[in-house]
Amino acid sequence: MKRSMLVAVVLGAVMPFAVFAQTADDLKNDENTPGDVLVYGMGYSANRFSPLTQINKDNVSKLVPVWAYSLADLQGGESFPVVKDGVIYATTHNATTAVDALTGKQIWRVLHDYPPESLRVVCCGIVNRGVAIYEGMVIRALMDDRLVALDAKTGKELWMVNSPEPATSENGYAMTGAPLIVNGVVIMGVAGAEFSHRGFLEGYDAKTGKHLWRLYTVPAKGEPGSETWEGDSQLTGGGSSWITGTYDPELDLVYWGIGNPAPWNPRARKGDNLFTDSVFAIRPKTGERVWYFQTTPQDPFDYDAVQTPVIATINVDGAPRKVVIQANRGGFLYVLDAKDGKLITANPYGKLNWASGIDMKTGRPMVTDVFTDALEGKKVTVWPSISGVTNWQHLSFSPRTGMLYINTLHVGMTYEAPDPPKLTPGRPSGVPTVKRTTVTDDPNIRGYLKAVDPMTGKSKWETPYRSPNYSSTMVTASNLVFTGVMTGEFQALDADTGKILWSFQTPSGIIGQPVTWERNGKQYVTVMSGIGGVYALRAGDPNLNNLPTGVSLWTFALFDK
Repeated sequence: MKRSMLVAVVLGAVMPFAVFAQTADDLKNDENTPGDVLVYGMGYSANRFSPLTQINKDNVSKLVPVWAYSLADLQGGESFPVVKDGVIYATTHNATTAVDALTGKQIWRVLHDYPPESLRVVCCGIVNRGVAIYEGMVIRALMDDRLVALDAKTGKELWMVNSPEPATSENGYAMTGAPLIVNGVVIMGVAGAEFSHRGFLEGYDAKTGKHLWRLYTVPAKGEPGSETWEGDSQLTGGGSSWITGTYDPELDLVYWGIGNPAPWNPRARKGDNLFTDSVFAIRPKTGERVWYFQTTPQDPFDYDAVQTPVIATINVDGAPRKVVIQANRGGFLYVLDAKDGKLITANPYGKLNWASGIDMKTGRPMVTDVFTDALEGKKVTVWPSISGVTNWQHLSFSPRTGMLYINTLHVGMTYEAPDPPKLTPGRPSGVPTVKRTTVTDDPNIRGYLKAVDPMTGKSKWETPYRSPNYSSTMVTASNLVFTGVMTGEFQALDADTGKILWSFQTPSGIIGQPVTWERNGKQYVTVMSGIGGVYALRAGDPNLNNLPTGVSLWTFALFDK
């Protein structure tokens, strides 16, 4: 099938402001330029923190919608909005759009076609999480493992390339995340562990799309780490890299979370299964892995470690220290030294029973009978469920309060791994290989938004929700936390107490990523609404029954009398 791209430019629409080149230095300085949002995570550190204070606790109740824009998609809205010079760039699975940030008027829209077979290897929601912007280009990934660069002013295609292993129903690869651009290198990961792939990260030249390097997350036979895979199980070993990483310019290290081994059934892949369920530190120019930290050796429960590693400077033993923080899906909050990956602390931040703690000398979980029984094929009840204590949604960190703001789940499961399957690339390696059912201990509370101390994992406050929030959080210098609710509310909470200060009902559930920005002296907040994703599709949550679908982009500001 022809994989064409249709560019639709709205007649009469013009760019409201000139678009200037975004240099490597501009991207590094993103956290200090609140008028724009150039990098996924609101800056390379992914703190998702804004210094803007115009919207505060005293006036947030006066927030009103300024405009809403329909993205004409029914699959789900997880995109991170990029804002540059008064233009917002947003994506769905099959479209890239530029809209006027002050009016919501469409400037251009590009539609992307897919061969039908390429969508068969997208396990957990047909979505896209956003673009990267660089030197006048908007660059995004497509689910069949293409990267495309568009002119930021017009939407015109500048280049398009295939990954050396494009997505097919035979190999299990798919790209759903947003690229990270570092010093002219586009870094991209892949989804697909649930279709028996061997995962990787790769780099491309941002100006031309030329493929520069590839780093496999699962070693080949004979390579270091391959001894942790029984037989030939590494050939279908998983290790997805589907969530965008972070970058420290001072250390010149990119940090990236690596996902679960395949199949879910651990009896088919005995050993530690390196380097799945790990945090990687790599050199952006070459893809060289400098260090790694594995969180869940021989993971039986799909405890992905893909959560974006947040870079922060916090007090450790009375002195400031640059660290990498990951709220891991398995329920432990890890703090690692940013330079060498040394474990500083690891503590539970939600309900878990598969391990009693983390051995601080080895970094390995001290597993319980729940874990060992699962490896033997016995039926167990385990907390958390495969969705984790958190899933892909991103936390935020406030240097003002020193707290992490994390949307968590409070769901367990029964689990049983029968006789192990034999896999080939492209064959489902998740649900068919294990038996599981969801369990709760309070049907009225399936999640919390928590303010968590990074050094202890303890909550300063916890705000309960009937369904878990799959929206990312954002925190501001006025001590407001913004997040979305799966039943559609967009909310602002007091970062000091967890009290909900403002709530607005959008047309669909929110699984998007809020950002805030400033234009002409006025602060705005933007988020995408549109239910979708794996939890909404498969969790059987009764609170989400009959929830309207449809993706739309919303921007809010304080009401002007």
